[in-house]
Amino acid sequence: MSENTIRLHPGDIAPDFTLNSASGASVTLSEVLKDHDRVVVYFYPAAMTPGCTTQACDFRDNLHDFNKAGLTVLGISPDSLTRLAKFAEQEGLTFPLLSDPDRSVMTSYGAFGEKKNYGRIVQGVIRSTFVISAGRTVERAYYNVRATGHVERLKRDLGL
Repeated sequence: MSENTIRLHPGDIAPDFTLNSASGASVTLSEVLKDHDRVVVYFYPAAMTPGCTTQACDFRDNLHDFNKAGLTVLGISPDSLTRLAKFAEQEGLTFPLLSDPDRSVMTSYGAFGEKKNYGRIVQGVIRSTFVISAGRTVERAYYNVRATGHVERLKRDLGL
């Protein structure tokens, strides 16, 4: 990992953002936090790939538990809105999928940069998850998460 890669830690202020969603709505983190106690923001490399589908479906299947605990979920990838809409429809995803085509939001969260891929250092999306609470405070930050089992770990860590 490059020395100048940003990493967020618990207690940091999460960068605010406004991105378009697959449904056509504009979503702003600070606005979402006015209606929800906490927000789970997760970054993933590409819609409709095996790992990203597994992760999205895990969030979908556990969404009730997150919502019951006052958390809403936002998924962010560099995919086009058309691809995200197809992904949401195909997998029955009911939480917002947001498009970050220039990867600026990902970069501000440290979710885009150098990573190891099959032993090589490449530039790409770093699968990451953040729990953000009132005041845009980072409650939890997870980098380089695995698609499988991550949602269960997150629920366990949050006491859900």
